[in-house]
Amino acid sequence: MNMTEKNWSVEIVIDEHDADEGGSRTRAQARLRTRDTHTLVGVGLARRNPADTEIPEIGDELATARALADLAHQLIELTAADVEAATHSRVHLTE
Repeated sequence: MNMTEKNWSVEIVIDEHDADEGGSRTRAQARLRTRDTHTLVGVGLARRNPADTEIPEIGDELATARALADLAHQLIELTAADVEAATHSRVHLTE
């Protein structure tokens, strides 16, 4: 059996800003460049309530999880479009 290995990397960029209503907002971007030069960017947001203890890692983790979920959704949509283009028929991807 001949196995071909491929490696895709996702870059996560996180920034935090003070929110106008108090607390802070964390935004994460998950960037994926595929082998065929598609670039997908998933975005995730998290907001800290001003009354909550400031633990930046929690906002980073939540925003990153949401960015990765957004990226996954985009990749599924891209895959469905690629299959439809190749087969000329409607595709329903299931889990």
